[in-house]
Amino acid sequence: MDFDAFNLSRRALFGNAALLGLGAAVAPHMAFAKTAATARFPNVTAFVDGYVAKRKVSGMLAALGFGVEKATVIARGTEGFNDRDAQSLDTLYRIYSMTKPVTGMAAMTLIDAGKLGLDQPLSDILPKFAKMQVQVTPDGSITDLRPAKTAITIRHLLTHSAGLGYTIIQKGPLKAAYEAAGVIPGQVSKIPIPGLDRGRAVGSLALFADRLAELPLVYEPGTRWSYSVGLDVLGRVIEVVSGKPFDDFLEERLFGPLGMASTGFQVAAKNIHRLATNYAVFGGMPLPIDPAEASIFAEKPPFPAGGAGLVSSPRDYDRFLRMIANYGVLDGKRIMSERAIRTGTSNLLPPVVSTKGTFANGAGFGAGGRVGLGEAAGTYGWGGAAGTVALVDLKRGLRAGLYTQYMPSEAYPVHADFPVAVLADLKAMGSERRAQAI
Repeated sequence: MDFDAFNLSRRALFGNAALLGLGAAVAPHMAFAKTAATARFPNVTAFVDGYVAKRKVSGMLAALGFGVEKATVIARGTEGFNDRDAQSLDTLYRIYSMTKPVTGMAAMTLIDAGKLGLDQPLSDILPKFAKMQVQVTPDGSITDLRPAKTAITIRHLLTHSAGLGYTIIQKGPLKAAYEAAGVIPGQVSKIPIPGLDRGRAVGSLALFADRLAELPLVYEPGTRWSYSVGLDVLGRVIEVVSGKPFDDFLEERLFGPLGMASTGFQVAAKNIHRLATNYAVFGGMPLPIDPAEASIFAEKPPFPAGGAGLVSSPRDYDRFLRMIANYGVLDGKRIMSERAIRTGTSNLLPPVVSTKGTFANGAGFGAGGRVGLGEAAGTYGWGGAAGTVALVDLKRGLRAGLYTQYMPSEAYPVHADFPVAVLADLKAMGSERRAQAI
């Protein structure tokens, strides 16, 4: 997760709105539901085939679907170069920042119930955030500070506009201060790897939030989009407001009702054989950094990280996406209200905040995920630091997810190229439909 070029891959993924707009030319799609995966999605199939055939990754899986239909699955390769188990819908992947939309939607359930306010000050819930200090020079001195003029709100946490930092983004003394304080969400490997070994994390979400409140902000709240630990703080907010541990709340409100039995912050011993090996790409060669049999995810994490802590399967995450694409309903059962989904997938950024020049360039931001604007309106999603990415297009009922395991994510242009392949196939579907009508 902790790579200097991390932001480049995210800019490639979400910076071009046309990639996620998916084109107005896409025709009604249900007529294609019974075609074979390779015929239906030839560009996505070629994309997956190419990565596995060239041994850039041990395996890769794409899951795509429309409406209430089950996902079309394109799976190639195995769960590791030394693992004979084929990639499948039940393979477990470290989804890292694809955790953020899950946390965002969990918060939306509390907002929808009136237990939490979108523009409620964070200090109402976590009083230690009442008098924050801001760096005079972003990423500069951590002693040259000024009082914050604006209170951090729940909206700010959801949309990376709270002014908080992130060890995968910040440089200099603030990054060092975060690491020294153990404000380190997420985990990568038991192996001490340069750039990944960031120190020991604190032992609870409560301590995480308390330590963070003692450190300065990078920016004035509500003035700038800056990738941050906001969704991790939101996990602590959910604990306090709900009166339940964050991971228990997710299980009760989302994972249980959605049937996401393979999703969590730790992989049970009985399921560890399903965990794909994570690789680091050095000099074009993938080297194992977190093999399943010795994975750090087999151990209970210091705290459940709402920004980057989950492991999930394509089957599980597709159910989450399908619920969103169908405005809160899955298998005929309402999981979230339509209002909560519409709000969470809308642009929640404060009016003065622009994403111009960031890796969310040209986009809005909703409940933990990027949202499209203009021609791309209706799209919502985010990617993970180990090569995963998922999105929904609510206008067309489309959902698409890609799963593989390698780091850093910018070693290959997966985040940028997968949406392009999806778009190409959708345009072809539209052209075929028009040709049949002539």
